[in-house]
Amino acid sequence: MFVMELTYTSPVEVVEDEMDAHIAWLDGYYASGVFLASGRKVPRDGGVILAGGVSRAEIEKIAAEDPFTVAGVCSYRITEFIATKTSADLSTVRENPAV
Repeated sequence: MFVMELTYTSPVEVVEDEMDAHIAWLDGYYASGVFLASGRKVPRDGGVILAGGVSRAEIEKIAAEDPFTVAGVCSYRITEFIATKTSADLSTVRENPAV
């Protein structure tokens, strides 16, 4: 599983110009089951996406396709983790680490 942390590299007003395209991109990956949760950081200097079911190479490709990335208005920090414990609603994405 991955935590995808976006940090805006442009003023929020410039980011807003790409918001519709970014939301459409998010919707596509929610529909495919890759994205599990997302939202703005507080304070509003970026956002966070929780994703799973793909490899590190795939998640990096997905981040590179984000309209925010293409427009140069954000950078990504991607952290991989093993979700060994989840809420009942996320039980299908639990992982068992190799010992």
